Amino acid sequence: MKQFIIVGLGRFGSSVAKTLAGKECDVLAIDISQERIQEISNEVTHAAQLDATNEAALEELGVADFDVAVVSIGEDIQSNILATLLLKELGVNQVVVKASNQLHGRVLQKVGADRIVHPERDMGTRIANNLVDSNILEYIKLAPNYSVVEIKSSPKMHNRSLKELQLRSRFGVNVMGIKRGKKIEVSPRAELEIKPEDTLIVVGDNESLARLRQF
Repeated sequence: MKQFIIVGLGRFGSSVAKTLAGKECDVLAIDISQERIQEISNEVTHAAQLDATNEAALEELGVADFDVAVVSIGEDIQSNILATLLLKELGVNQVVVKASNQLHGRVLQKVGADRIVHPERDMGTRIANNLVDSNILEYIKLAPNYSVVEIKSSPKMHNRSLKELQLRSRFGVNVMGIKRGKKIEVSPRAELEIKPEDTLIVVGDNESLARLRQF
């Protein structure tokens, strides 16, 4: 089983970490915020409150023993780049990073990022997946076996709450958000009922996402 490091525990990073942990992967969650670490500590294998730009701290954690690192630091581009550089230098086999723009992506490439999640550059993949499966509206490959997708709600979901549907326990996926018209419900409540016009933003491994699309 692969071992993962998730750096940055905003909504995106937390969802990725919880999904991987739900698949019984070894997950090390890192964030500079003690509050975020406390929130996720019971759901992942390890959680550490530290600055991911601190080389000594990363080395002490033994990050070189992990297979994949997902850098999801959002607003602080400098920390995003430096964390990527350090993780590669310390020996992490694959580092996946989300770029905020094309220039940021070029810099990440130069410092050694193995996979750059970039909305504009992934557009061709999104369109191709949309053509193959009309239920997929958006697609971002996060790692070889993990993706974030937007899926139209199916008739079996309509007028049923997320709690009732139990998508996480049944399919092993996490619902990060729900689009309803022009509004997006981020980290939706378990009691929220799915409507025919809703689109689910879901993260999970590709096999689980494929099963969900058949639901």
